[in-house]
Amino acid sequence: MGSFGKGKLEVEEQSAAAVCRTAHSLSSSIVRKRSDPELVSRIRFRVLRQLLANLQQVILGTKLCVLFPAIPLAMLAHLYCFKRPWIFALSLLGLAPLAERVCFLTEQIANYTGPTVGGLLNATCGNATELIIAMLALHQRKIHVLKYSLLGSILSNLLLVLGTSLFSGGLANIKDHQRFDRKQSDVSTSMMLLGLLCVALPLMVRYSVEESESAVSSAAALWLSRANSTFMLGAYAAYLFFQLKTHRQLFDSPEDEEDNVLEEEAEIGLWSALVWLIGMTLTIALLSEYVVGTIEEAADTTCWLHHLCFQK
Repeated sequence: MGSFGKGKLEVEEQSAAAVCRTAHSLSSSIVRKRSDPELVSRIRFRVLRQLLANLQQVILGTKLCVLFPAIPLAMLAHLYCFKRPWIFALSLLGLAPLAERVCFLTEQIANYTGPTVGGLLNATCGNATELIIAMLALHQRKIHVLKYSLLGSILSNLLLVLGTSLFSGGLANIKDHQRFDRKQSDVSTSMMLLGLLCVALPLMVRYSVEESESAVSSAAALWLSRANSTFMLGAYAAYLFFQLKTHRQLFDSPEDEEDNVLEEEAEIGLWSALVWLIGMTLTIALLSEYVVGTIEEAADTTCWLHHLCFQK
């Protein structure tokens, strides 16, 4: 009976990995398209052929490639001092394909580093846009932009990303049950609860005192917020150590997964993916600076247009 239960558990873990990979492939195929390698195979020079192949895979390998011209247009608009709403709109359009391509590049790196490190890299670099915007907003003392940016990121990841994953998994396995690894979900849930408590505690301190002590409560909330930030960074470092070192076997895919799941081959090399990833991250930082610097003027223009439309 024990061996039967163990075998059943292994089958469920393999099925869970297959569901995850199939659902991810389905969601990725919505915005991605395959490039034809024969277009650049006739070029004699190896370096030029590899460069054009990388350009074909990275730039033209997505259906959002039509938005890439917005990147130089946003730079030109900022250089020639166009109106702020134009810079804001072009920067947002340019960030869309960059964010998708960063996820693509981290997946390419994961083919060389393994699923665990690749997943962590994808989770980190996949949120590069939100992280850079938050840092720039904090540097420019735009606290409201920072708060609403973090709020939107939290809600989109908890609701939109999770719901899309479950929906895509259901479509990919419409005749079967969806399964997930309980051990991994327990760790993720614990981290989410820890983050929720660290975010909620300063807010509770601020609103738990009377108005006459608002200055004292604000100072205490600021101190507690900084302490919680340091604690969350330490908790995330401990989570990485737990996942990559001490309990790596809980997060590794089964060894015989290759027999059940069709592995995707890397489309570009490791060093090429790293160079592209660094370049796109720097471009995201530049466009994010444009977004943060022009968001208030763009919001004022939007409110004025909204008011004008309702006046009519």
